[in-house]
Amino acid sequence: MKSTILRRGDTLVVKSLDRLSRNKADIKGELEYFKSQGIRLKVLDLPTTLIDLPKEQGWIFDMINNILIEVLSSIAEQERLTIRQRQKEGIAAAKSKGRHLGRYAVQYPLEWDKYYRLWLDRKINAKECMARLNLKRTTFYKLIKQYKEEN
Repeated sequence: MKSTILRRGDTLVVKSLDRLSRNKADIKGELEYFKSQGIRLKVLDLPTTLIDLPKEQGWIFDMINNILIEVLSSIAEQERLTIRQRQKEGIAAAKSKGRHLGRYAVQYPLEWDKYYRLWLDRKINAKECMARLNLKRTTFYKLIKQYKEEN
C-alpha cells in the first residue's frame, strides 16, 4: 500500500482493516508507515478512527485504536489462515476422489502437424498458422514449446 500518491496531511479511508493486509505484521508495518509519513488512516469499521479530537486528547483514542487494531489484525490473520487450511482440505478431498484440478492440458489441433510444418518451412507466418488452427498466440507458442520437448 506504500505509495507516493499519499502525502503528509492526506487521509486514507478504508472500509475494513483487513483491506490493508491479512497479515498482522504487514498491517502494523502499514500503520507505522502512515503515522511516520503524517498520513491519517480512517477505517470505516473502526469508528474511533473517524473521530477528530484535540491533540491533547488524541492519546486516549490512540491507545484505544492500538488495542482494537491489535485484535482486528489478529482476527484478519486468523481468517486468512483458516481460508488457506480449508482450501488445502478441499484440494486434498478433490484429489482423493480423483477429480482433476487446474486447467486441462491443451490438445494439439487435428491438423497440427500439417500447419506446424508449413510454419517451420516459412510457407505461412505464425499469424496465419494460428488462424488456420484456431489458436490464440499464447496457446500456439505453448504448443510449439511442448512439441519441441516431446520430439
